Parts: sequence; C-alpha cells; structure tokens
Amino acid sequence: MATGFLALLDDIAGLAKVAAASLDDVAGQAARAGGKAVGVVIDDTAVTPRYVTGFSPARELPIVWKIALGSLRNKLLFLLPGALLLSLFAPWAITPLLMLGGAYLCFEGAEKVAEAIRPHRAEAHESANQGSAKPAGDPKALEDQKVRSAIQTDFILSAEIMALTLANVAEASFLTQVIVLAVVGTGITLFVYGIVALIVKADDVGVALAREPRPASTALGLRAPPQGPPTDGDRRLAPVTQGVGRVLVRGMPVLLRGLAVVGTAAMIWVGGGIVVHGLESYGLAGLGHAIAHAADAAGERLPVLAGAAAWIVTAALSGVLGLLLGAALIPLAHYVVTPALRSLKA
Repeated sequence: MATGFLALLDDIAGLAKVAAASLDDVAGQAARAGGKAVGVVIDDTAVTPRYVTGFSPARELPIVWKIALGSLRNKLLFLLPGALLLSLFAPWAITPLLMLGGAYLCFEGAEKVAEAIRPHRAEAHESANQGSAKPAGDPKALEDQKVRSAIQTDFILSAEIMALTLANVAEASFLTQVIVLAVVGTGITLFVYGIVALIVKADDVGVALAREPRPASTALGLRAPPQGPPTDGDRRLAPVTQGVGRVLVRGMPVLLRGLAVVGTAAMIWVGGGIVVHGLESYGLAGLGHAIAHAADAAGERLPVLAGAAAWIVTAALSGVLGLLLGAALIPLAHYVVTPALRSLKA
C-alpha cells in the first residue's frame, strides 16, 4: 500500500512538472508571438487616439472602452476561431494570408508617408472618400460612427496580429494554439488600449496639475480638496506639480507625433519582413539571403554591438523593400480596388 501510494505521489509530481513545463512553453510562445506583432501593436496604439479627438473629456474613456471591447470581440469571437479553422483545414493558406497582411501593412505605411509629404492631396482624397457620410449635429451618431470606424480598422490590425501569432505556433498542439492565441489577443488588447487611455487623458491631467496649486492627488480628484487656504506643504509642492502638468501638456503632442512616426516605420519594416519571409517559404530566398548577409556583415564590423547592428540593418532593408512595395500598391488600391468596392456598395 505504501509503495503504491508513493508511486502515485511520484506520478502526480511528474504530471505537475509536465504541466509546469507546458505552461512555461505556452508563456514563452505567447511572448515570442506577441513580439512578432510589435509593429502592428505600435501602429494600433498610434492610430487609436485620433478617434477620440474632438469629443468632450467626459466621453474619451467611454469611447476607448467601447473600442477595446470591439477589439476583444474581433480577436476572440471572430479571428481566433477563423485562425484555428485555417490551422486545422487549410494550413497552406496561412502563409499567403500572412503575406497579404504584410503587403497591406506596407501599403498603409507608404500611404502615410505619402500623406506626410503631400498633406493637401491627402486631405482632398479623404474628403472625396467620405463624401457626405459624416453625421452632422448629432454627437451620439458621430461617436457611434467613430467607434465603428475604429473597430473596423482594429479588425484589420487584429487579423494581422492573430495571423502572426498563428504562424509562430503553427507546429504546436491545437490546445497550445488556442491558449497562445487567446493570451496574445487579450494581452495585446489590454496593453494597447490601456496605453491609449493614458495618452488621451494625459493632457487633461496636465491641465489640472498646471492650474491646481494643490498636491497631485487633489488635482486628479483622488481626494476631496482640503478646506481653507493651502498649507505650507501644498505651497512647496505646487511648483513641482504645476511643472509636471506643463510638461504633460506640452509633451503629449510631441509624443503622439513621435508615436505616429514610429508606428509608420514599424508597419513598413514589419510588413516588408513578412513578405520577405513568405517568399522564402516558396523557395524565393534571394532577398532574404541578401538581407541576412548584409546584417551579418554589419555585425562583424561592429562586434561590440553585433546584435543591435544586425537588427538595425535587417529592419532598414526590410523597410526599404516594404516602402517600395507599398508605393507600388498605392495606385492599385486607389484606382482599382477602391472603385471596385464602391461599385459593389452601390
């Protein structure tokens, strides 16, 4: 009896070790898969704040919450089952879809570069596309339209995130794929929209701190303002809190512009890299080998920073290819795809 009991305990311990190893493996794969989607994540974080522009501060967080819920619904209810069905019944389609998504990222990034170079043409093009679809005089209708537009944009970016994740765990078990897709989808959504919420409220916090001669907790409404005149401690802290407030107010526009630039660059080099790797899987490895050779040469020239130098060269060359591909796709999208979609909607 004692021997059987000890054997049972040994079996349980073995199962626990296997389970712990499986959890570690899932966590590691989720982290790697999430890292592959960094370019899309940065762009998602950079794009979303524009959808709350023009609304009252009281509506900013509710709008971000609605978009976040829509993003979770996109990933968990639609894209996750779709990705699993692809993995089960059409694994051959994963690489072409991933390349299509990479090409889309290149197109979006190249179009943003073109808009930055010729902003007036971009505004005219946007106005022509929107027509008279903007609801006028109805804040609720405008908010609903903005949320729908944000969720539609998020669907495309989320599809790329889930495709990248699935490609990273294509050889894993079905259960591991389910868990990794769910963890990455949920984690990225919480991260992106948590950062977005901080970004859209940072300027309001900055204004409150810059104007309020009280401690930060009072300016943020975390406790009721004390009665009577400010204390000596309040007066000593006021220059600090007001200085922080001014930095936030002045720094957020700079941060948003920088984030937009980084997001655009990340879209282009990630999209270009996806296309290059996809070509390699079809036996067209020339571009990939050339990039790898240039990255290795850069690492050899800078042995102290070999890893960083190789990464920078890989990203830069992938970005150049992505920008060229995206630029080639712009006329195709504007003069072929967009008119075709309009004709289908008519």
